[in-house]
Amino acid sequence: MQLKTIAIAATLPFIFLACKKNKADVAAAPPALVTPSPVPLSDNALKDSVMLLTKDIYLWNTQLPATFNARSYDDPIKIMEAIRQYSMEPGFTQPVDRYSFAIKKTEWDNLSTGMSTVATATSANGDFGLTVFFRAEGDLRVRLVEPNSPAGIAGIHRGWRIVQINTSTNINTSNSTFIVDNIYNAASVTLTLQKPDGSSVTTTLSQAHYATKPVYLDTVYTVNNRKIGYLVFNSFLGNVDLLYGNLQRVISHFTSENVEDVIIDLRYNGGGYVSVQERLANYLVNPAASGNVMMKQVYNANNTGSNTTTKFNKMGALNMSRIYFIVGRGTASASELLINNLKPYMDVRMIGGTTYGKPVGFSPIPVGDWYILPVSFRSTNKNGEGNYFNGMAVNATVADGLDKDWGDITETSLASALRNITSGVFRSVTPEPVYIEPANVASGNKILEEPLLKLAIETPGH
Repeated sequence: MQLKTIAIAATLPFIFLACKKNKADVAAAPPALVTPSPVPLSDNALKDSVMLLTKDIYLWNTQLPATFNARSYDDPIKIMEAIRQYSMEPGFTQPVDRYSFAIKKTEWDNLSTGMSTVATATSANGDFGLTVFFRAEGDLRVRLVEPNSPAGIAGIHRGWRIVQINTSTNINTSNSTFIVDNIYNAASVTLTLQKPDGSSVTTTLSQAHYATKPVYLDTVYTVNNRKIGYLVFNSFLGNVDLLYGNLQRVISHFTSENVEDVIIDLRYNGGGYVSVQERLANYLVNPAASGNVMMKQVYNANNTGSNTTTKFNKMGALNMSRIYFIVGRGTASASELLINNLKPYMDVRMIGGTTYGKPVGFSPIPVGDWYILPVSFRSTNKNGEGNYFNGMAVNATVADGLDKDWGDITETSLASALRNITSGVFRSVTPEPVYIEPANVASGNKILEEPLLKLAIETPGH
């Protein structure tokens, strides 16, 4: 079976899938593996199979000790967590693998097709479709709203301030456990939100499953007689044909408007299918790059036959020498891959904060009723650059403008990009308080295990 490459990640939960590669896909097929029996495996047989496959495919397999005993761990999740410690890289003092993980097939099947993911790990009923962040102490903002979610349907927007949750007005970091429980884990919640104009609205949300929408916004600005395209792209994951169609529509729009510069907002984009990254890279790169190396994927010494080199095949009529990316800690995997692949050919300017750091990927390998995803390959660009395990640095550090909706030209990150395009300098931004995510300060409470949020994957094609 041939598989199609994926790269995923984020500060928010985003997850994935696997099948047959179509002719449009140029990513490498992973090493040939024996497909496990669909019959449920005994506990020890499951663990033994997980380890057998891992010893063959794991990028750092030579570091796995012969004494490693998979049977001593509770399940595939714990086994994948345990192997991460054996991933030392030259130039790093700590293991670099934060990503290898395992997931039940039933969870994977929903998540990989672009269905709601935030609450899948905590509830069978879906989620509300929004995430929140403290802009400052006592100032809790809506950071992201999925358009097709209960929150999106209710008309809630990014930047709105949450002033009451159910009957509580204690919206402070000291009450973060309550906030997390009700925003992410409850079956329903009643929120009172303050809009930018000072008015308030109260709405009750009930958990639901819904189709995610990767393109949040695309528009064209005219600033100083210069046309500038802006795309908020939140995921490389979902129905591939729909993703391709959305990208074609956006690029056609930019082309028809004769845009001279493009800003791609990936600040919360944790990744997705590498084939979608390839498509977007081919739309954005200048024509001179066509036929030259886009990226290389390198496996361990056991599987060098799976190493691949992907070349640019220019699509569309955009012809730019530079490009802007708005990024942050939630920018990972396929998002970072896109940026890294364009760097040898374009003047790439990054605004926001250091990215997550995930220059490696994996394939979903079926074992019993699980998929395991041990890191199996690394990605580099034309110049061999790609060891950004500590993230990719930005040209201008700019705070996330959580008090503004998508596309507001006064939002700090977007404003900085626009200023650089028109004046050659980045917008000067007064330092703001450090943003605090409730899940990070709630004792013993997490939205999802972090490794599930930053991934690069080989998946069955469509």
